[in-house]
Amino acid sequence: MKNATTGTMIIIGAGISGLAAGCYAQMNGYRTRIFEMHNQPGGLCTAWQRQGFVFDGCIHYLFGSGQGQPFYRLWEELGVVPQQQFVHHDELLRVSEPHGKTLIVYSNPARLEQHLKELSPVDRRLISDFCAGIRAFTHFDLSLVQQQPKALLRLGDWGRLVWKMLPFVCPLLRWGNLSAAEFADRFQDPFLRRAISQMFAWESIPVMVGMSLLAYMHTKNAGFPLGGSLQFAQKIAQRYLALGGEIHYESQVEKVLVENQQAIGVRLYNNEKHWADRTISACDGHNTLFGLLDRQYVPRPIQRYYDGHLPIHSQLQVSLGVNRDLSSEPHWTTHLLNEPVVIAGEKRYEVGVKNYCFDPSLAPLGKSVLIVVLTTNYDYWQRIYGRSIYDAEEIQESQILIDLLERFYPGIRSDIEFVDVATPLTYERYTGNWQGSSCGWLLTKQTLPLSIKGLPKTLPKLRNFYSIGQWVEPGGSVPVVAMSGRNVIQQICLEDKRVFRAKIP
Repeated sequence: MKNATTGTMIIIGAGISGLAAGCYAQMNGYRTRIFEMHNQPGGLCTAWQRQGFVFDGCIHYLFGSGQGQPFYRLWEELGVVPQQQFVHHDELLRVSEPHGKTLIVYSNPARLEQHLKELSPVDRRLISDFCAGIRAFTHFDLSLVQQQPKALLRLGDWGRLVWKMLPFVCPLLRWGNLSAAEFADRFQDPFLRRAISQMFAWESIPVMVGMSLLAYMHTKNAGFPLGGSLQFAQKIAQRYLALGGEIHYESQVEKVLVENQQAIGVRLYNNEKHWADRTISACDGHNTLFGLLDRQYVPRPIQRYYDGHLPIHSQLQVSLGVNRDLSSEPHWTTHLLNEPVVIAGEKRYEVGVKNYCFDPSLAPLGKSVLIVVLTTNYDYWQRIYGRSIYDAEEIQESQILIDLLERFYPGIRSDIEFVDVATPLTYERYTGNWQGSSCGWLLTKQTLPLSIKGLPKTLPKLRNFYSIGQWVEPGGSVPVVAMSGRNVIQQICLEDKRVFRAKIP
């Protein structure tokens, strides 16, 4: 073993959690190096350019965009705000049926309540309760449960946390154990029974999570960063480099080096070895546990998280560069279909379309970006990968979607200048994430308790090794994984008897 310098760290992955961990480590006097498999930062927080169009692959809304509100301080420390500009929408999305009925999911709870009651007077009481819940969550600080590692909370800390959470216990219990699909079933109006399940983009999302999103949109604390996800990630990378950190791009880690049950560094695929006092994995959880490490260091309870019983989100994204100004169209619409269409082997009863005209930097003047994202089965794509049928399937599925879009935007086919298709295999190849999952474990009723307490960040049989990011923070989300990076440095500072410091540039 080569002697490591005291206070050194290696971080695997330059995604948001890895960059955040690097920033806070540098703030606290540690020397860090990040090894990243790709040639740019961000990981899943990314976007890509095609013929003048920018196709965004991550952020739909970002908690912490409002000054003085939850998570804002985090982005200050990471050098994102106040320079970053945001777009704050007055509505989350629309759900439309072919015959013309449309649910507009306003972020303003009063406006949403009025609109819902106009659509279905018979559901007045249920609607009132729902919108009252949104109002309650406008005062809920979601960052409370993320601000400090749970393992470091003392009895007094837990007491203060419980006291702050006390006013929200009833709403959390009432709405946290109810999915959007289950909530929709309580409505008497036939249209709302179908539309409500799609009002937060996926049916299995806990209603509480959707309500919190609308509440933060209402308080202007859930905006979209102008310039897109990759530029957002690059700002954090710049902050990290300014703090003295190092990023080694195109440097994929093959193995975590272990000696005497202690992580001592990493070996890259080019056989280079690098040494450090501590190693932090901020990359894919499955590869971390079963590739970078030997299985002997992974307790069976942690191995079982990856046995297939927890839901993940593998997705198909079709991005279109369009020679048409669609700025007068809604920024996000889910279209309900009378007859299902089969895409990638699955029947689809609705198709969501995102229109990025609200950010003029993503398309040339007078042109637009449209993006369709669908959940899809990883195995479906994996079976045909590497064969000519894979490319043909990408083209076929994109053409089916374009046929559908022709109904919603007549003549759009002739205006399409570029088509880009990203399957779960694309995400897996680009980021290394298991089964191409774009958010680790999907946030559902099943995973919500795990998202609150988090998964283990350390391993009992391996010292000086830590895991952070979306695979140990179920549900992911950009602020949560950034906080995961912050928290691990708090934990390390406590281990080293240092006072944790976080400063604003």
